[in-house]
Amino acid sequence: MTKIATKPRLSLPRIVEMNIGFFGLQFSFGLQQANMGPIYGYLGADEATMPLLWLAGPMTGLIIQPIVGAMSDRTLSRFGRRTPYFLIGAIICTICLFFMPLSPTLWVAASLLWILDAGNNITMEPYRAYVADRLQEDQRAVGFLTQSSFTGLAQTLSYLAPTLLALIVDRNLLDANGLPIIVRIAFVIGAILSISTIIWSVVRVPELPLSEEEREAIAAKPMGVVAIFQEIGSAIADMPKAMKQLAVSMLFQWYAMFIYWQFIAFSLSRSLFDTSDTGSEGFREAGLVVGQIGAFYNFIAFVGALALIPIVKKFGVKPVHALCLTASGLAMLAIPQIDEHIWLFIPMIGIGIGWAGMMGNTYVMLANSIPPNRNGVYMGIFNLFIVIPMLIETLTMPLIYEPLLGGDARNAILLGGVLMICGAVATMFIKIGRPETKIAPN
Repeated sequence: MTKIATKPRLSLPRIVEMNIGFFGLQFSFGLQQANMGPIYGYLGADEATMPLLWLAGPMTGLIIQPIVGAMSDRTLSRFGRRTPYFLIGAIICTICLFFMPLSPTLWVAASLLWILDAGNNITMEPYRAYVADRLQEDQRAVGFLTQSSFTGLAQTLSYLAPTLLALIVDRNLLDANGLPIIVRIAFVIGAILSISTIIWSVVRVPELPLSEEEREAIAAKPMGVVAIFQEIGSAIADMPKAMKQLAVSMLFQWYAMFIYWQFIAFSLSRSLFDTSDTGSEGFREAGLVVGQIGAFYNFIAFVGALALIPIVKKFGVKPVHALCLTASGLAMLAIPQIDEHIWLFIPMIGIGIGWAGMMGNTYVMLANSIPPNRNGVYMGIFNLFIVIPMLIETLTMPLIYEPLLGGDARNAILLGGVLMICGAVATMFIKIGRPETKIAPN
């Protein structure tokens, strides 16, 4: 196999620019995390079956990301291997974000979430593969933790958007479907950011041109459906040991985080406002509190991801990530005990540190453990370690919510805390190391 020329080193400002597109992508995710639970509640969703309405994320990720990742490894276009997927996904996200808060019924909102998550997933893993492609190995920690930092910043602003808009628009002003107008405006802002930030990144920091040998090798590989699934199957069979070990930790941490996003509004409506009535003013206030504390923990993630760069370099990514997850787990255990809004910001520090680690450290461990010529397919397969825990949570929570958790969202958050600490323990058993490079099958 022809040796690939050394990649040019990028300055920090250029690494920042290449990740600006991730800002728009994560603003979209933040809007979902903060608002889909309340939106479903406004449209009449039952609390116990709430996880089923979140099936869109894990199912679209399960189906789309490995396929798109493998396809992007084999794509030849004038725009590059990964860029076409960024642009197509961003356009889909923009359309869905615009129409989501106009949903007249529960099924319309749920259907739009499926399409929105499909767009997000088309963009996500090719974007991460692009970062791995573009950076030298010793710059990847900076690249992925910068990406994590943008996740924190974007979600800070997306969580806070309804609260900020409430300063100029009446928070109790509702549309005909019972959705607050401030939520509708926030989604329109997200639609604009979704497409504009992706365009900025791909224009300012385009993909590296492939050598003639690389282009010939890619052109020789078939792009049919059978070939794509053969490549995915081969990559799974050849999966590095460290990646398999990472899957266990990911199971715990993503199950826990999905619980948090689904049930935090319902938990706080009980602990802060002593109500479970989704039509009450107390529930609407709880929704705004979720936005405020969510903005804060994402701001902590924004700052924390930057702070983690030298810490990871000094102490290693594995122990640092275990500590991040422990902080998040302890925070979830504390949240249901708090009945004053102001004190919630303390555990949000732990949630933010954990979120920074989840969005950065895990990808540093992954990128340093997989063969570079299969970045796309392994980034796509790695997403299964996120969406399968979400899918398991979605299918199991309705079964245990009443009999084991007493139908109380506060107990669901406590369960999330225990699982997050289990993820920290599992992280310490990961043995990081790059395998011998294997050539993907033709």
